[in-house]
Formats: sequence, C-alpha cells, structure tokens
Amino acid sequence: MAIIITDECINCGACEPECPNTAIYEAAVNWKYSDGTSLRGEVNLLDGKIVSAEVPQTAVNDEVYYIVPDKCTECKGFHEEPQCAAVCPVDCCIPDLNNIESESLLLEKQKLMHGDEINA
Repeated sequence: MAIIITDECINCGACEPECPNTAIYEAAVNWKYSDGTSLRGEVNLLDGKIVSAEVPQTAVNDEVYYIVPDKCTECKGFHEEPQCAAVCPVDCCIPDLNNIESESLLLEKQKLMHGDEINA
C-alpha cells in the first residue's frame, strides 16, 4: 500500500529528500510522473491508465506535504522500510488503507518508474 502524510504534518520537509521515487511534494506544489523517475512521454501505468509523464498534475494537498500514491512504492526495492516514516519527527507518515498494494505490485511499480537505472 502507499504511504500517506496525515494532517499532523508540521511541514518540516524531512521526508521529501528521502523518497527514492520523488513521490513526496510540498503542499500545493504540482507534480509530474517524470519527476525523479525514468518515465518519459506516454506511459502505460500498471492499472491500465495512460498518462503523459511530463504533464504537471494537480497537487494532492494544499496544506501539508503529500505523497503521490501512483509513485509510492513504500521504498520497496530500495530500502527495508519507508524512509519517509523513518525520518518523520511527528510520525505522520502512515500506511494508506485506501491504496493497498501487494509487495510484488510495489516492486513492479518501482521497476516501471526506474527501469534499468536501479541496476546500474
């Protein structure tokens, strides 16, 4: 499952640089699939949705830092645990019960976003 940042977030920003998928954004900042990934042009996501990787997407939250569920892999393939939760001083990075994904799906998502660059 993806991780979410709750409203208890103090906007310290500790989590953002820790995300290997660039899935964490500051409040009100638009995001792109291409940010911090190897995704370019039209991309077929694992759920069948087709997106343009470079097109800005609307911010998920305009009050606190947020995590894009489509880009979050819980750090699978990079780390043993979600790094956002590991560094959060107020423990507001928690599992998103509305976005439950298996470990194999999270690893597929990681491979889609980073391809061979993770093996280089």
